[in-house]
Amino acid sequence: MLSRQFVRENPDTVREALELRGSDDVDVDEILSLDEQWRALKSRGDDLRQERNEISSQIGDLKRDGEDEKAEEAIARSQELKDELDTVETEADELEAALEARLLELPNVPQESVPPGEDELDNEEVRRVGFDELRDLPGEVVPHYDLGEELELLDFERGAKVTGGGFYFLKGDAARLEHALIQFMRDVHREQGYTEVFPPIPVNSDSMTGTGQLPKFAEDAYRVGGSNDEPYEREDLWLCPTAEVPVTNMYRDEILLADDLPLKHQAYTPNFRREAGEHGTETRGIVRVHQFNKVELVNFVAPEESDNRLEELVREAEEVLERLGLPYRVTLLCGGDLTFASARTYDIEVWAPADDMDYGPDRGGRWLEVSSASNFEDFQARRIGLRYRPERHESAEYLHTLNASGTALGRVMVAIMEYYQNDDGTITIPEALRPYMDGQERIEGHDPVGESAVGAGKKE
Repeated sequence: MLSRQFVRENPDTVREALELRGSDDVDVDEILSLDEQWRALKSRGDDLRQERNEISSQIGDLKRDGEDEKAEEAIARSQELKDELDTVETEADELEAALEARLLELPNVPQESVPPGEDELDNEEVRRVGFDELRDLPGEVVPHYDLGEELELLDFERGAKVTGGGFYFLKGDAARLEHALIQFMRDVHREQGYTEVFPPIPVNSDSMTGTGQLPKFAEDAYRVGGSNDEPYEREDLWLCPTAEVPVTNMYRDEILLADDLPLKHQAYTPNFRREAGEHGTETRGIVRVHQFNKVELVNFVAPEESDNRLEELVREAEEVLERLGLPYRVTLLCGGDLTFASARTYDIEVWAPADDMDYGPDRGGRWLEVSSASNFEDFQARRIGLRYRPERHESAEYLHTLNASGTALGRVMVAIMEYYQNDDGTITIPEALRPYMDGQERIEGHDPVGESAVGAGKKE
């Protein structure tokens, strides 16, 4: 979060940041007014406390000097001051709570290098990789959702029956491929110096608030029990929307040492989000679903290192796609597309060649975001009370946090099924994954199951 001092001293900077983001739902003047009222009450409280202390110290002297009447007047005045002080402190606490609530709604201030723009169409392309030597593709690439059903790899109907829309089954070689991707990504990032953690999947409200999911994005999250409209305290657990939440909060309210940094953690988790699947063109297939797997990369660094670490973090996530031989691009997000907590973000988008969509590359197909690498600077650290000591004898300071997906497995699966598709409808397994699949080179599909499958390709 932004500190109240920063907002107080830089209101125009905050207003410009909100304008760059296209955000008009936070009133900076209201925050400044609450802060001014709170500081006035704190000052009044200090004056009352000082006056009461001075009077209290006089009461004993007055009684010893036999001035009982003046002592009684002093006692009465001391009680008046106490009553007024109680009122002032109560009002100050209420104002501070309101101020903190408004500050939690303020997004991070984008770095100066973040370009202006309204949405993803205004993001700046940084580089494309892998388009110089594309593999030979079928004349017409079958979309992953159709191919997945034809090969009995994806089962959307039974997923919806078991849980609901936005959930699906991976079957046979598709399930094996997903597990292979998870292990492959974990190995890649371990080579890059990441320490692996396996976090709890449910997280509490403090953790969700710390990384910025609450209060702004409560409707997007899956709450464990009850509805999202009820107070958080009643059922204070949420299903993990991203491993960024539990891993970042590992060190909440702690002080790390400079020798601990940079601290690099990776974590595989299933993730759950309500918002996925509500975007029209993305409802088919496994691009936007409510449950998905990914390996998350979380970094804790000294402030002066965070910009360089972001560039390295992007490269670490890119390495997954490079080893898989998948074409992709990197874009720098504009202000309007920047996430709530981020000061600067790069998106890594893999190329899926099947669907001919307006925002795809020149060769057709479309871009699928598989990683957002973000520098949050000290925004999250302030929310979770995470600091470090540059030297053991020095005062603790807020450190910087960064994270990236390394990468989103479902969308990488889409890219593999479409880019590595063959004329005969089979799927070539990328060489990097074959050691994780017992040397298997192709996915040819499976027979359907059940009475309804007879006559549709299943042998009787």
